[in-house]
Amino acid sequence: MALRPWRSVSSPSSTRSDSTSSAIGSPGFGFGVATFAHTIYVVDALAAAQVLSEIGYLLRQDPKEVFRAKAFSMAAWSLAIERPDLQALHRDGKLTTLEGVGAGIAKVLAELVETGQSRYLARLREEMKQPAREDESRIDFNHYQGDIHSHTEWSDGRATMLEMAEGARALGYRYLGITDHSPRIKVVNGLDAERLVAQSREMAQVQSQVDGLTLLQGIEVDILEDGALDLPDAVLEILDVVIASPHVKLRQEPAAMTERMLRAAAHPHVDVIGHPTGRRPGSREGASYDFEAVFKEAARNGVALEIDCDPARMDLSPEMARLACEFGCDFVVDADAHAPAEFAYVPMGLWMARRAGIPQDRILNFRPLDQLTDALD
Repeated sequence: MALRPWRSVSSPSSTRSDSTSSAIGSPGFGFGVATFAHTIYVVDALAAAQVLSEIGYLLRQDPKEVFRAKAFSMAAWSLAIERPDLQALHRDGKLTTLEGVGAGIAKVLAELVETGQSRYLARLREEMKQPAREDESRIDFNHYQGDIHSHTEWSDGRATMLEMAEGARALGYRYLGITDHSPRIKVVNGLDAERLVAQSREMAQVQSQVDGLTLLQGIEVDILEDGALDLPDAVLEILDVVIASPHVKLRQEPAAMTERMLRAAAHPHVDVIGHPTGRRPGSREGASYDFEAVFKEAARNGVALEIDCDPARMDLSPEMARLACEFGCDFVVDADAHAPAEFAYVPMGLWMARRAGIPQDRILNFRPLDQLTDALD
């Protein structure tokens, strides 16, 4: 797929006929279906992407539907990037020419164009007991500046740093965090201090090849069972971004898990708590701890919480993210991408943030680089 940047010199509404400036419907970034005379519906491509993202999220609750969920997520990304004229494609019978859109997804899009609604989404909401909310936030997808959680071949990623950087630049990102794993979990080939130094040398070379994109060197550091981190402070303090994540021993007793997470949230070099519960919908429940205490500690210390967009994680859930928002937390919405194609998960994460009612100004990814780095300091 030939990717086009999200942002351009001209206003998006001036270059597309499917503007939703008059749209009505659920709040959100571009989500709404405008109704005009003779029941003609104009469906913004971003609105359709939101519908597909929500379908993907709901499907992911069923472990048997993981592949279908990913298909809807990838199709949502295609719509968000390409911004196609859905009315024209439907009229010409060419919806399936869109990247990632097969017959089933084309049927959902056709119904959106024809009726402004999706019976399939309505059925899933009812089955999953997750109706639409009136207090969802408004998020402008066009202003998403970059992702600060990604992996490369330095650990368990499936692409080189240059490939990840080029993929991010093609999407119009202004920055990308390279946050490979720390050494605790051997199977992911995590980085110790010596390898981080070597990685920094490669990053300088890659940075010289990608104009318009700033690379941030970071780490996804394991939160150990006692709440200590998997690398010494002397290493963590020189990195641009430190994401502390729980990966193992998630079945600790709640009291011990609470102390573990509180210690991480209070660490002076931690910027983000990554996928804070460690859940994997359909296969693994998340950790159990005193969420109120941990979220309040994170907010007190200026530590952001992550909404990990990976369909295998979707962590924090919208419900948990809403709770964290009430306690004053800031957030990052990251794909946790291990290959450039996985940046496609971002629309689902933004839908989750919207459903959680998180204001856009509380999501660090919408801040320009200087404001992001201030928040991470």
